[in-house]
Amino acid sequence: MEIHSVGIVGLGLIGGSLARTIRLHAKSIRVYGTDILPETMQLAHLMDAIDEDLTEDNLPEMDLILVALYPEAIVTWIEEHRSAFKPGAIVIDCGGVKETIVSRIQPLADTWHFIGGHPMSGREISGFKASRDDLFDKASMILTPSPAEDLQVLQCVRNFFSDIGFRRIQFTTPRTHDEMIAYTSQLAHVVSSAYVKSELAQKHRGFSAGSFADMTRVAKVNENMWTELFFLNRENLLPEIDGLIARLTDYRDALDREDREGMRALLREGRETKEGLEEN
Repeated sequence: MEIHSVGIVGLGLIGGSLARTIRLHAKSIRVYGTDILPETMQLAHLMDAIDEDLTEDNLPEMDLILVALYPEAIVTWIEEHRSAFKPGAIVIDCGGVKETIVSRIQPLADTWHFIGGHPMSGREISGFKASRDDLFDKASMILTPSPAEDLQVLQCVRNFFSDIGFRRIQFTTPRTHDEMIAYTSQLAHVVSSAYVKSELAQKHRGFSAGSFADMTRVAKVNENMWTELFFLNRENLLPEIDGLIARLTDYRDALDREDREGMRALLREGRETKEGLEEN
């Protein structure tokens, strides 16, 4: 099984970067793209990110289709176009949540293959202008295939993402993906958004360095997309927020009680936990 043509739906940060990455690393593959914004299509052509527009006429020719839209829009687009996919075509979504997408799309896959996907890289700005051809260098690509998926299809997909620069291809279930992403990604965005709202943030110049930059970087979110992601993964994100609040309360209480040994123990535990992560 080989991939000769790729159709990309949505040429924002992720879709645009995928197009540019494929064009850089897999020159034998023709890249077709579509986006709702005419100016994005013009830029995509000007920057040679795509070979041709993805249209209703050539959609049935695609070997691989990458759908890089908001989650609900992903489901809608696939539902509306599924009859046009050629037999054997592989369809992969690039949404930030998986259970809600996979549970609705997997049952529709008959003569074509569907695999949930999530490229684990991004930037704090969005749109095609923010796209890069090295965004996924050494990144992880998470895939959530059906347990019954053809092994040849899985190997084909693994090879494809490895060939365009992804360092790790992580196969998992939609449920595990959503549980982990609530912690590794969504919670970090919540914390950054809340942290930057301190009144002191307006006075940070001259008093801040790397820690402030790290803590505030992902506060520059696309609030429309992230609101959708948070609520679609609500059952996993809520416990992570509650857990963080509980842990923060331990530090707050140690300060309030003037418990230096307690604070020292909390900080030691955090340091040792981080060191353990670095060893793995």
